[in-house]
Amino acid sequence: MASVNVNRNLSDQFYRYKMPKIIAKVEGKGNGIKTVIVNMVEVAKALNRPPMYPTKYFGCILGAQVNCDLKNERYIVNGAHDSSKLQDLLDGFIQKYVLCSSCGNPETILGVIQKKGIITTSCKACGHSGPLNNRDKLTTYILKYPPTPVPNVGSSLTAGKKSRRKAKEEKGGKKQQNGDAGNGTVHGDSEEDTVDGAVEERDDEDWCEDTSKDAVAKRMENLSAGAKGLMLNDDLEKSPEDRLQMFFDYVKKKKEASETFDITLQKEIVAEAERLDIRDKAVLVLCELLFDEKMIQQIKDHRMLFLRFTAGNPKAQKYLLRAFELVVKLHRAQLMPRVAHILKTFYDTDIIDEKAIIEWGSKVYKKNVGKEVAEEIHEKAAPFLTWLKEAEEEEDSDEEQEEIEVVYDDRVRGNEIKIQDKVEEKPAAVAVQNNNSNNVNSSNNNQNKEEEEIDIDAI
Repeated sequence: MASVNVNRNLSDQFYRYKMPKIIAKVEGKGNGIKTVIVNMVEVAKALNRPPMYPTKYFGCILGAQVNCDLKNERYIVNGAHDSSKLQDLLDGFIQKYVLCSSCGNPETILGVIQKKGIITTSCKACGHSGPLNNRDKLTTYILKYPPTPVPNVGSSLTAGKKSRRKAKEEKGGKKQQNGDAGNGTVHGDSEEDTVDGAVEERDDEDWCEDTSKDAVAKRMENLSAGAKGLMLNDDLEKSPEDRLQMFFDYVKKKKEASETFDITLQKEIVAEAERLDIRDKAVLVLCELLFDEKMIQQIKDHRMLFLRFTAGNPKAQKYLLRAFELVVKLHRAQLMPRVAHILKTFYDTDIIDEKAIIEWGSKVYKKNVGKEVAEEIHEKAAPFLTWLKEAEEEEDSDEEQEEIEVVYDDRVRGNEIKIQDKVEEKPAAVAVQNNNSNNVNSSNNNQNKEEEEIDIDAI
């Protein structure tokens, strides 16, 4: 996943504070159109802020409603907004609510004094602390929903060490008093001292790192999913087929251990696919392991996992459609009559975009599942593909249609007609006026000449 500097005003490529680029996906049509920020949780984690804060900030700036689905990690802003626009708006949030006003680093912690209605910031980099002077709608929201305080683990550990050290010194003083006055020796264990029932070993251990195979495997298990993806490994030297097989064994093992894939497990699966550099093709393995004759319900059950691979990734969507054909071939009797329903489920759950489905339907790939099966799949999918194309054409025609308004003005006399375009403020009227009231014959001649010069087609 591409990353950018948290403070994008700094172009230094070695700037230590990074965050992932915003990935936005537009869903729905008409009045129900909305933008889902796919990776808002990761972005907020890099900024050390709750995901709802930047989402709410987007709503305040754009004047749009926002919605949050914590269970499925869906952060939604109403309306159609592209990723670059939201990335620019996020810079404003970072300047106001993340960067330290003294040193400019993003190592700040928000605090709320609700009684006084004050938001405070404290910087772990330079030690600066003070109130936040912002006054906008997001400030009201933060005061109402303050950030969850994180326990200061470092201070508690330090306090624990101090108490143990103090107890050890007191015990040492007692031993000194009870020791041999002649030589000043202390009677105690030479290898370890006991304090409050706990044994503290002395620092005489070997500090060399264990590089055995088992030790390395254990350390890899303790690493987070993000750290695993950053490490170089020998698996990348293997062929794509071997890496797909490794990913297959990994997901199969996870599936056997847990019936449901929670958010943590989903992230681990994505991290393993990135480590093996098969993120686009990973859906081939997931389809084989997770789908059977109950495919429609299984698509809904594993929606979030597939979205992590296909959101904004046309290549992964293309591989998913190929894998869908293989699953239909494997369970031909049960799934072939329901091909159109399966494709509609992929479309309704936003796993596969409209463009990818139409492109897939434009050509029959016989090499994938064989000529007979491929043609039958496309034949069963034809009603849904036709509906999808007609909906797209109808939407395009509605946008291109222009309206012209014809205005009939009662004040105009005779057969005179006035044509008005909606865009223009002042209508252009075709009028024939009598300029010479004294000479009736002359006025009639002038009127006849002007009527001959009028362009009937233009009217």
